[in-house]
Amino acid sequence: MAGVPGFDDLDLGALSARAGAKWSQAVSDELIPSWVADMDFPVAPEIRRALHERIENSDLGYPDWFRGTPLRTEFCKRMTSKYGWEPDPDAVREQTDLIQALQIILHLATTRGDAVAIQTPNYPPFLSTLRRMGLQQIDFPFIDTGDGWELDFDAFEQVVARYRPRVLILVNPHNPTGRVHTRDELDRVADIAERFDILVVSDEIHAELIYEPHRHIPFASLGADAAARTVTITSASKAFNLAGLRCAVVHYGPVGLLSRRDAEPFDLYGAVSVPGVVATLAAWQHGDAWQSDLLQVLERNRRHVHEVLRAEVPTARHHLPEATYLSWVDAGPLGLDDPVVEVRERGGVLVEGGARFGRDYRNHVRINFATSEALLGRILDGVVAGLTTDGRRKAPPAI
Repeated sequence: MAGVPGFDDLDLGALSARAGAKWSQAVSDELIPSWVADMDFPVAPEIRRALHERIENSDLGYPDWFRGTPLRTEFCKRMTSKYGWEPDPDAVREQTDLIQALQIILHLATTRGDAVAIQTPNYPPFLSTLRRMGLQQIDFPFIDTGDGWELDFDAFEQVVARYRPRVLILVNPHNPTGRVHTRDELDRVADIAERFDILVVSDEIHAELIYEPHRHIPFASLGADAAARTVTITSASKAFNLAGLRCAVVHYGPVGLLSRRDAEPFDLYGAVSVPGVVATLAAWQHGDAWQSDLLQVLERNRRHVHEVLRAEVPTARHHLPEATYLSWVDAGPLGLDDPVVEVRERGGVLVEGGARFGRDYRNHVRINFATSEALLGRILDGVVAGLTTDGRRKAPPAI
């Protein structure tokens, strides 16, 4: 695949001047970043135009959202057109991001000391939320079967029967393994949730970053019981790289939970911004062509990461991700004290360490491959240099 304009012509100097967390920390340490789940690509032109137009019109005053933002209807349209799920716009609410949304749901649905089940490994802010809220974490672990990452249902059912969690946090597509759950897997989760009366919070933020032949199935679309016990949280921030605009949507299946949320004081949970809503609308209404190009680039990049790791670090355990722009690598078999430190010091690359994703994952690393072909080559040079002892690849130069 030839270089894709706008995706493969990234300028290292311009990237290193960015003030966001991904590049600013890496540049200060003279590292190439491959850690925070931001993409390096320019914002889609349709989104830039929509934001510019709003600013040029000086239309940044109080918005007319007294009955909710236009995202409520637009979200439902998108779910119907993409997945055949027809959520109720009246059950949609806006929040600044998924972390806040999860915290609100847990605040409304649990009390300190309650058990909450969550897939492990998992997104670090979700895990820290459980700790800081005084909730008991019940692991729903992925296991490496040799052919891929699979949920350990048998072990989980025993733990559920013992601890009776009030809530299950389901991340699908999954971060960091990149798994897309099949209908059979989701049906099994739904059966457990029904038998043990568990509220399901379904994080589906990576749903639009899925590779063929895999398909996203919204958990709430599985049936009447699943719909009634599921809160779906999502955003355009991952698929269109808009995390800094702080805009997400939440669909409440449980009527009672939504009523408790709406009974709270107005704006207690904050409000989304005009730029966040404008950008999300532009993404969902006009960004599909850009997203199609993005997925071609990510498809190429995920395969390149997989091929390089398989060829040059064959002892490490890694599976081709089915979704996301993140690769999850088990470096445990390499016998390194700390693979993150090795990759940083010997490879000049900053990767995310597995310890933050769960207590059993300190020897794992997560690689972000949402960058240009050239930069990805330099990242992989550094990763291989850090994970191997014979220096087969030369580490990339400092920025």
